[in-house]
Amino acid sequence: MTYDFIKRYGDFQNLISTRLVGFEKIAECLLIALMVKGHVLLEGPPGVAKTMLAKTFASLVDAKFKRIQFTPDLLPTDILGTVIYDPSSKKFSTRLGPIFTNILLADEINRASPKTQAALLEAMEESQVTIEGTTYPLDEPFMVIATQNPIEQEGTYPLPEAQLDRFLFKIDVNYPSEQDEVKVLHTKFSADSRRKIPHIFTKSECINLNDQLERIFASERIMSFASAITNSLRKNPSISWGPSPRASISCINVGKALALLSEREYVVPGDITRYINWILNHRIGLGPEYALEGVTNAEIVKKNIEGVDTI
Repeated sequence: MTYDFIKRYGDFQNLISTRLVGFEKIAECLLIALMVKGHVLLEGPPGVAKTMLAKTFASLVDAKFKRIQFTPDLLPTDILGTVIYDPSSKKFSTRLGPIFTNILLADEINRASPKTQAALLEAMEESQVTIEGTTYPLDEPFMVIATQNPIEQEGTYPLPEAQLDRFLFKIDVNYPSEQDEVKVLHTKFSADSRRKIPHIFTKSECINLNDQLERIFASERIMSFASAITNSLRKNPSISWGPSPRASISCINVGKALALLSEREYVVPGDITRYINWILNHRIGLGPEYALEGVTNAEIVKKNIEGVDTI
């Protein structure tokens, strides 16, 4: 990685810390997801800056950005596009939907029907969209940042496990501490908050970063370490369903991205475990008896990591 990129990565971290209090790690995960062609689900109560975080991050990348407000009456064609007939020319033409962008904000994704949610599946997995039997590739890079509110569940549709598995990270965005909230107020009413956010990364650079990940070495022992973590979860008696091999692949991809950002050419165990909870917490299902006892997915993941031998 060039010195120029490292400098701008520092600029990225500084700008996030001045614009959004306490979001440095989450912003780094958004950058990692963009690097590895992944997607991020942000979950938290209203007013904790989930949408602002996504829009700020998108502003830092010189790429196309679109936002879709998910509602119960939203249709798949409102996302993907549709074929329309032009009476004047007597021809059919395809009108592409807002999914044809680089960074897509799916706001309150769980408010749309399962049919509409499923419209994202092909795009998130294969970076392409099928409209009336014709397949259209999406521009690179392509990334979905989805938000959802865990409090107001009436009239919502929980994402199915197959769709949750397509998110690289599921990040819980909680209320700030009292000290951080004071900083939020200072930031909100400062002159810096009204300044235009500059582009830090170019679209072509983000594509190039993904190519550079292929040069980062993940040893056989690192791969075994990632596999041991996911397998320990599958064998855990408190879990009704465990993470798929996609989870292990995600661990390696995230590890490579962190190694790249640390200017290393190889992955270390700390790269695998740094954001492991956000990689795995949405890929496991607790047995009903354990869920009733108040056990959380995060606790199960943490306990299992502690039980896996570090290489």
